Amino acid sequence: MSSRRSRSRQPGSSRISDDQILDLVTKLQQLVPEIRSRRSDKVSAAKVLQETCNYIRNLHREVDDLSERLSELLATTDTAQAALIRSLLMQ
Repeated sequence: MSSRRSRSRQPGSSRISDDQILDLVTKLQQLVPEIRSRRSDKVSAAKVLQETCNYIRNLHREVDDLSERLSELLATTDTAQAALIRSLLMQ
């Protein structure tokens, strides 16, 4: 027996129904631009999860890139401008 099956049969474990999984996959489909922009409604759950993971990885890369660019900007501006930028970011 696989560990997934044995875990799901443990007493007190919360189990997600197939309908709940389908609902969550549908919600992910609506959130991920690469999937949302497709004309076809037929996308497998595996593809939705794969595209979601790719989308999250891309968002992480964008955040890292923007953080690096902001750090460079703050390092090259004078103290008053850097303080103003920092105060705007804290709002």
